Amino acid sequence: MNPLEHQIHYPLGDALPVEGATLEVAPGVHWIRMGLPFALDHINLWLLRDRQPDAGGVQVDGWTVVDCCIDSAASRAQWEQIFANCMEGLPILRVIVTHMHPDHIGLAHWLCERWDVRLWISATDYNVARVAIYDPQGFGGEAGADFYALHGAQEPSFLDHVRGRASYFPALVPALPPRFRRIMDGDTLNIGGRAWRCISGYGHAPEHMALFCAELTTLISGDMVLPRISTNVSVHASEPEANPLQLFLTSLLRYLDLPKDTLVLPSHGKPFTGLGTRVAQLQDHHRERLTEILQAAHSRALSAVDTLPILFQRQLDTHQMTFAMGEALAHLHHLWMDGKLERFLDQAGVQRFRAPNGI
Repeated sequence: MNPLEHQIHYPLGDALPVEGATLEVAPGVHWIRMGLPFALDHINLWLLRDRQPDAGGVQVDGWTVVDCCIDSAASRAQWEQIFANCMEGLPILRVIVTHMHPDHIGLAHWLCERWDVRLWISATDYNVARVAIYDPQGFGGEAGADFYALHGAQEPSFLDHVRGRASYFPALVPALPPRFRRIMDGDTLNIGGRAWRCISGYGHAPEHMALFCAELTTLISGDMVLPRISTNVSVHASEPEANPLQLFLTSLLRYLDLPKDTLVLPSHGKPFTGLGTRVAQLQDHHRERLTEILQAAHSRALSAVDTLPILFQRQLDTHQMTFAMGEALAHLHHLWMDGKLERFLDQAGVQRFRAPNGI
């Protein structure tokens, strides 16, 4: 267990929804847990009781889905079980996606087509997902390999892995619904007669949307606030001078205005309370890593690869290495953009960062 976990509370204890079933966590809010074929081996999805007008203006009872899972035979089969056993014979009325990562948007096209409903998502994430499907070089391929090599990751097997990732996103998200409804920060969505406020977040995804219901004191946090792990915050080849960590840390502050007893429904891990405590833990975690990197940069110039042992105390496989490189660059860029490090290209063509008065 993460040693900080005792500072937050899991009101459901160790209860988990079984495969193909749901678990009600708040009135009209049902938890679905689906498996993923990654080290992060599951995602939480949410089924919300709803009532919306149809095309003729007649009110129809049904459900709103929040997040979808990757497109795979296993996830489709689990959804079929949900349709048959958990929806009281009622239809899905709309699909909301918190952000464009494959485990969240992968099956949006299938769900929207099957139930003839609209996808609701931020415009930024919808369009970045389109780029990732049809022009994925920023997330892998030759451009991705060149980007990681520039930052010191030059081991041939790793670069071959990155080149192969050109097909990673479209393999998990083969299509998108052709149309979507845009949601923006501050929008209020009426779901089942309850108001859910959209809260935008940045750094993890281009324009992530969390949903907060004051009546239920419940936050669907997506990936912005997770109970056990820190959200991945990465620099990618498609935006090589990004400063996502600053965006993420600033976005976290927006949750501090929510009630202390807010029930947080994260995309990974179990529902919890103690949102303010968890935000403080995440802020402290990144501040500590930034301090350690800055101290190291005073003794030698660092590439992103050099920074990995500071951030990660475990052995990384090639899949984890891609995320770790992005995370290392996010920390280096935060210090660079803040004027605490300077960036230069060394004689071997590797981009490095050093303290202004260092090497």
